[in-house]
Amino acid sequence: MADTGTVEADDSSPPRRLGFEPGDTVDVRQIGDESWMTLRGLLYHGKVDDFPVPPDEPTDFASVPRIFVWFIPRYGRYTPAAILHDHLCRTQVPATISRLEADGIFRQAMRELGVPFLRRWIMWAAVRWGALTAGNGRAGWWREAWRVVLISLVAVPIVAPAAAVILVTIPVFYIVERVIWLPLELARAMRARRGQPVKRVNAPTRPWTL
Repeated sequence: MADTGTVEADDSSPPRRLGFEPGDTVDVRQIGDESWMTLRGLLYHGKVDDFPVPPDEPTDFASVPRIFVWFIPRYGRYTPAAILHDHLCRTQVPATISRLEADGIFRQAMRELGVPFLRRWIMWAAVRWGALTAGNGRAGWWREAWRVVLISLVAVPIVAPAAAVILVTIPVFYIVERVIWLPLELARAMRARRGQPVKRVNAPTRPWTL
């Protein structure tokens, strides 16, 4: 056969690796009641681009309100994806990617980490709702609104009853804790005035941050 002079594309190259690097591990230092700092970096390989998360990045893991942590804890199999999402929203949106894209990467990363189908879609819908509270998150929101609403309709009947009970329980527990704390604090103050040894009595924390 005559040589046509054309060069065929080389299809023997291996497919692009998706997901986090196999050796990546989450290593953090606590810097607040609900905040941490990464001690080592992470590298996520997306469909087209790589997304590195450098060390010393602040994170709160999955930003789940207190009334829902029974259903989706703030850390779990999806923790690397949550750290990546925090980094993207803080440093890449809207400079290089949109919030819609960052949320999509979050969902994709959870799939690569083995997070079950419905759980990752519910978490994706939650961050899509959260995007409405950010000025740079509203652009293009309606493009995926139908998916967000559909997933929400599935999730709400499951989580709403328990969330309603917890919403009432949290302030009730705070009131009970405060009632118990007051006499302990008064007794401590009286012992301090008498010059007697005392132990610190920690005051209850306010429950209003959900």
